[in-house]
Amino acid sequence: MEHPSGTLKALELKFWQAMADNNIDAALKLLYEPALMVSTHGSMMLDHASYRRMVERDPMVLAAFDITDMDVVFPSESTAVLSYNVKKVVRPRNGDANIEEQMRNTSTWVRKGNQWKCAMHTETPAAQVAARRQATA
Repeated sequence: MEHPSGTLKALELKFWQAMADNNIDAALKLLYEPALMVSTHGSMMLDHASYRRMVERDPMVLAAFDITDMDVVFPSESTAVLSYNVKKVVRPRNGDANIEEQMRNTSTWVRKGNQWKCAMHTETPAAQVAARRQATA
């Protein structure tokens, strides 16, 4: 039987792949309802319908991603928090100009019955993290 941390890492990658494939239904199967998200766009609470609208209307799409340095902690048997670095490539929905972004992300997953669902996701640009470290050094 796979260790729970391996299961959670695989689910996080599966969620990212669903976004890269623009497979909203696959992403929704992994998303708690409602879920919270904090990003450069602000903080928001999303039910499945609002997540679908957000993805469908977003002028940018995920073209590729590379996740590294993933760590998992379990505050309880039914809660997991993941932290990792991601290099993502986004592009305009109807364009071909790729933009590369380096981010620091966290996701909180909760287990409902025997299924894990992502209930919270945050992302911070890596440049902001580096600037804070330099300011406090």
